[in-house]
Amino acid sequence: MARLKSAADLEKARQKILSKRDPTKPCVTICSGTGCHALGSDKVYEALVSEISKNGLRRRVDLRRTGCHGFCERGPIIVIFPDEICYLGVKPEDVPEIISATLSGNRPIDRLLYEDGDGKKIAHEGEIPFYKYQRRMVFGSNRLIDPKNIDDYIALGGYSALGKVLFEMSPEEVLDTVKRANLRGRGGGGFPAGDKWETTRNTPGDIKYVIVNADEGDPGAFMDRSLLEGNPHSVLEGLIIGAYAIGSHEGFVYVRQEYPLAVSNLSLALSQARKYGLLGKNILGSGFDFDVTIHRGAGAFISGESSALMTAIEGMVGEPRPKYIRTAVSGVWERPSNLNNVETWANVPLIINRGADWFTSIGTDGSKGTKIFSLVGKVKNTGLVEVPMGMTLREIIYTIGGGIRQGRKFKAVQTGGPSGGCLPESLIDLPVDFDELTKADSMMGSGGMIVMDEDTCMVDVARYFLHFLADESCGKCVPCRTGLEQMVNILDRICEGEGETGDIELLEEISEVVREASLCALGQTAPNPVLSTTKYFRDEYEAHIEGKRCPAGVCKALISYYIDPDKCTACGICLRDCPVEAISGGKNLVHIIDQDKCTKCSTCFEVCPTRFSAVVKISGEPVPVAPPLGTKVARKKGKQE
Repeated sequence: MARLKSAADLEKARQKILSKRDPTKPCVTICSGTGCHALGSDKVYEALVSEISKNGLRRRVDLRRTGCHGFCERGPIIVIFPDEICYLGVKPEDVPEIISATLSGNRPIDRLLYEDGDGKKIAHEGEIPFYKYQRRMVFGSNRLIDPKNIDDYIALGGYSALGKVLFEMSPEEVLDTVKRANLRGRGGGGFPAGDKWETTRNTPGDIKYVIVNADEGDPGAFMDRSLLEGNPHSVLEGLIIGAYAIGSHEGFVYVRQEYPLAVSNLSLALSQARKYGLLGKNILGSGFDFDVTIHRGAGAFISGESSALMTAIEGMVGEPRPKYIRTAVSGVWERPSNLNNVETWANVPLIINRGADWFTSIGTDGSKGTKIFSLVGKVKNTGLVEVPMGMTLREIIYTIGGGIRQGRKFKAVQTGGPSGGCLPESLIDLPVDFDELTKADSMMGSGGMIVMDEDTCMVDVARYFLHFLADESCGKCVPCRTGLEQMVNILDRICEGEGETGDIELLEEISEVVREASLCALGQTAPNPVLSTTKYFRDEYEAHIEGKRCPAGVCKALISYYIDPDKCTACGICLRDCPVEAISGGKNLVHIIDQDKCTKCSTCFEVCPTRFSAVVKISGEPVPVAPPLGTKVARKKGKQE
């Protein structure tokens, strides 16, 4: 396609693309995001290409590789339009039947459909509970477009917001629209994007920068990665609009080194946008110049902090610096620099096209629009979910997520990444927005949501996140560097059964110092896992310290394993699978664990048949004395149990 020189050219191009597409023609889309890619979507795609060709359907059927659909653990996912027949867990050997039954015979394949808790098969993607109760404004286009094909994005109205901005709105009007929409940063802090834009715009200087923060380092979080992989043009369009409003002519996308697919798709998107005249010199003939550089980060969690990220762009070690002057005023090379995360930028075209009033009609008083979460952990349906601000934790975990796996009991949910907080069952009906999460001693963060069940030790959870944060601390300031190290040492002692009276209070005291005195947001929010767990799960800390027991049976130093002689059947499974040969026994003889050899790996507990449950986990109590070696197993009715 020739370079587009006006908004009219863009609209003509859109109509030309649409004229060549028949909406009634079958279109097979296959998710090619990182999750489905890891589950074998490449081979499924190759099988589709081969089978469609073999059946002479190349002209009658469209085949499209898309970005992430969200239901990651059930991939590879295929959706067949226009009926939206959704197949989950597709394998290459399923493809011939998909072609013959669904494309040629218009018949769904039951075994590949979603099955609800009552055994009902659901054929249409939009009726699957995981999707049905979401509101996928930002993420929804992922399932419809090939991220490597700019025409797919344009066909859905892509870059129309940019055309509107460049030819119908002044920079001040764009800025006013974003401010009225009350778009808050989706990267963690929730700072109003319009206010940040205005600060950068009003700061004197001929050179200003706009930056996409795609340094997503939270354990269990992959929202930004999937959006950048699946719909890079939505992020790019928002960035160009922001640059126009701010008066910037150069932008950066700071993306993690570990995101090769996102970098590949984004690089291609930039190339295509330049070719179409949507990026570079004289965009759409408007006289506005703007271009983008990709900067690949080194993988440090601290680089997600704004000043550290900008220091890294400058070519130095990504360490934060004091914000006596905000980065919006003095950022990259001491020039005004506006930073927003991937999801924030992707919201901008929607706001421009549909208006600030539309956006503010969604969400709560202080938090407008939707938010994408990575719903992971002990929940049945894991993946990416996009919901209106204000939806409750219960609705997200149970209505969309399907509840807790294996019928276990919900215990806690950790929100906001490693610097977030753990919220108990008593707060399950909490509306999820920036302000409510903060009031509950947690945070929105970038959108991580880790669900935990009754078998989770909350002290161990706090220890896990503090270890992560201590490792990722840049060490530049004493409160964070030394404070986190001391907190980790205390938590390690508690989990090792060496906790002392006063440790909880000491943890809280250090937490307050770290929170108040640290240089950057990493240190200031790092105590959240400890403060939230000591607040809501204090009894577990007390059990570890005073009772020398782990109620969840997780902390190895506080648990032991014992084989109940009255239940042992001498089946030999535990003896065979024990990795350190700590179990003795023989045919018709009760098996016994040598407590001195046992490493408490829990293998015996996990492999013992549930109908016997002979291996018992003990916490905080003396291990019963084992019967003498050579004791025969108990018999019932003359048969070995």
